[in-house]
Amino acid sequence: MSIAPERRQLVFQKMDRALLQLSSGQQAERVHRFRITNRRLQTLLEQVIPDRDHHQKKLLKMLDRIRKRAGKVRDLDVQLAALRSLKVPQEPRRKTLLMHRLIELRVKHERKLRKILNKETLHEIRKRLKRASHDVKLESGGDALAAARTMLAQVVRPAGPVTEDLLHQYRIVVKRARYAAEFAPKSAESAQFIAQLKRLQDAIGNWHDWLTLTNTAAKRLGDVNQSPLVAALHNVTRSRFRQAVAALSASPSILTSPGPVAVSSEKVSAKSSPKAKRIETAA
Repeated sequence: MSIAPERRQLVFQKMDRALLQLSSGQQAERVHRFRITNRRLQTLLEQVIPDRDHHQKKLLKMLDRIRKRAGKVRDLDVQLAALRSLKVPQEPRRKTLLMHRLIELRVKHERKLRKILNKETLHEIRKRLKRASHDVKLESGGDALAAARTMLAQVVRPAGPVTEDLLHQYRIVVKRARYAAEFAPKSAESAQFIAQLKRLQDAIGNWHDWLTLTNTAAKRLGDVNQSPLVAALHNVTRSRFRQAVAALSASPSILTSPGPVAVSSEKVSAKSSPKAKRIETAA
């Protein structure tokens, strides 16, 4: 069996804990932890052990509703973190105004998140989590590492320069492939594979954080010709794009699959930025 039983059990326990922590406070760390744990559980039940029953599907649906609300808060948290780290002299007043606007939006979405974390919903989800942890059939699962590689192979990489659309697809798939691989028993192979995926995930995720902030700033302050601050953000985003492409190019061994393995038929769709364009990169 190529799924570690203890890791399967642990994800249910962590999901229960993360849900309770989120319900008692929506700090950035708790929001992030909930979303990561939710994605890991989702990957287990949809990709690694795709033989789900009605109760498990209902559990994922209920958690997904909370995850989407939490995602709006998380998006603002990463934008705020990126903006705070930006050390440029351009337009300090506009930077402050943008910071305040992001904080206002976070308060708004945090309020909506808190609203759906009511006692009835929490009780129902925790009950379903407990049941699912006992009902999951490990024998119906496949090889966790093979499932992860197959997920990566589903991304069609066209010839030519890497585009933002392609990076968006890898951003989603690499993250889920890493979560799938983490359910494999410990070995030198799995540890190396997961480490490679994490490096790639971090590089692409960092680019996406800055891209999101740049798009938000452009909507509020105008394009590069209208705002030096937006121009500075574009420069940082382009730099992060080059770093993400370099990380992708340095990871050929994890972007190939040894062969088809039965996994969920869920397709990955690219979430393109409004101004996604082809960018030439140095070799």
